[in-house]
Amino acid sequence: MKIVVVGGWAPSLVSFRGQLLRAIVARGHQVIAFAADGTPETRAALAGFGVEFHDLPLNRSGVNPLADSRLLFELARRLRALKPDRYFGYNVKPVIYGGMAAAALRVPHRTALVTGLGYPFLDQHKLHRRALKAVVQRLYRTGLAGYHTVVFHNRDDRADAEALGIVPERARVLMTNGSGVDLTHFTQAPPPTGPVTFLYVGRLARYKGIFDFVEAARLLRERAPEVRCQVLGWLDPHPSAASLGDLERWQRDGIIEYLGETKDVRPYLRAASALVLPSFREGTPRSCLEAMATGRAIITTDVPGCRETVIAGETGLLAPVRDPVAMAAAMAELAADPARLARMGERGRTFAEEKYDVNKVNAVMLDAMGL
Repeated sequence: MKIVVVGGWAPSLVSFRGQLLRAIVARGHQVIAFAADGTPETRAALAGFGVEFHDLPLNRSGVNPLADSRLLFELARRLRALKPDRYFGYNVKPVIYGGMAAAALRVPHRTALVTGLGYPFLDQHKLHRRALKAVVQRLYRTGLAGYHTVVFHNRDDRADAEALGIVPERARVLMTNGSGVDLTHFTQAPPPTGPVTFLYVGRLARYKGIFDFVEAARLLRERAPEVRCQVLGWLDPHPSAASLGDLERWQRDGIIEYLGETKDVRPYLRAASALVLPSFREGTPRSCLEAMATGRAIITTDVPGCRETVIAGETGLLAPVRDPVAMAAAMAELAADPARLARMGERGRTFAEEKYDVNKVNAVMLDAMGL
């Protein structure tokens, strides 16, 4: 069969969907993938999987009616030419506009993966965010109406989507435990000796909790100056994100160590004692799964997506969202007991094997796509 896979960002086809794409190709199917920002490295990796890749003119942020209309027509044009047997979309715009196009062209089987409801659903205190949520909610309702199967990464997103009335009643609704983690690629390692090190991994976006992590690190430094707090990730173009100037100031003040960007997070996880993710909301945070697989304790927020990756008190700790004081207290609690950190990491690896093995997750996805 011919399968069209559409994502928002080309590198995610490799890092988040690579094992799934390999599994589809291994079953003898033809896979054609579309996404924005394809790099030579991404193209080479996908070609190695046996996947044909084409760039997609997709602006991942904001709702621009003209640009989104062009995206819809471009997807329809490509699907009309390819005549696929399956359509699989993930991320907000590929789910919405791809669903509209695939339904209009009567692609025989259509699957949506809702990895998270998106930026408009994070915080409704601001008027413009509420207005944007209303627009995206209507778009979701229209886009999802064309799917046979809708897959969610966490129960909170599913419950919210159903409460908002955006999941069609006739659709089959499934759950997966995130994108899963490759337990042979991320191997368990004992925590390092020496000073306890807390690591933040991810985009330096406000809603990922970077400012809360830095403030928690500042508070922790006053109580336990020997503890190290590190940041690994890339700058985000959003105006509210951390800037290069912020990073330079935080390092100059001795609050954090900035490790830059990387294509291989494994050495940094092995060098850390625990992962800290103060995110406002997630689908299922990949950083937590990779940390668990490495045998690292996790401190994260008690919010949708994040809370499911932690067995509180066994594999890590949960703190209230947007509460650096509570986050610092959790960090101080574990920093004072390295043996407990190690036990939590060992239990986390077992938890990853039980729940987040990528092969188990992909078995659900293959079933969702009728493959």
